[in-house]
Amino acid sequence: MSTLEIRVLTDDYAVSPQVAPEDMAEIRARGYSTVICNRPDMENPPDLHVAAMAAAAEAAGLTFVENPFAAGLDLSIIDRQRAAIDAASGPVLAYCRSGTRSATVWALAEAGRRPTDEILRATASAGYPMEGLRPQIDGLARRTG
Repeated sequence: MSTLEIRVLTDDYAVSPQVAPEDMAEIRARGYSTVICNRPDMENPPDLHVAAMAAAAEAAGLTFVENPFAAGLDLSIIDRQRAAIDAASGPVLAYCRSGTRSATVWALAEAGRRPTDEILRATASAGYPMEGLRPQIDGLARRTG
């Protein structure tokens, strides 16, 4: 029985709480092409560190992108997430401890690409209400627009 808790934000992007190396084959079977790790190694035991996760993802035929952050989400992290999403050959699954960071960085990366209301509806429908991000999303939309 799968323990994966994938929460879909769009047809091309979903988030999940922490995944394990043994989940990678199922992630691929569910149609994802890229896995983005938004969780730093310092939060995980060694068997969930980036090296182990990347090796398992690549063995399952997935592209693995490391883009961890804890406190202090900055523009470089947002830009790396956007670049990884844009480079993906198919749907992306991003993970962190609870999925919140992965949903947050997606919301900010989508600023200027989608209407703010659409972004906030997508995060809320996946269980991540983020109305408090509206000013940041609008500000980033002005930066990219």
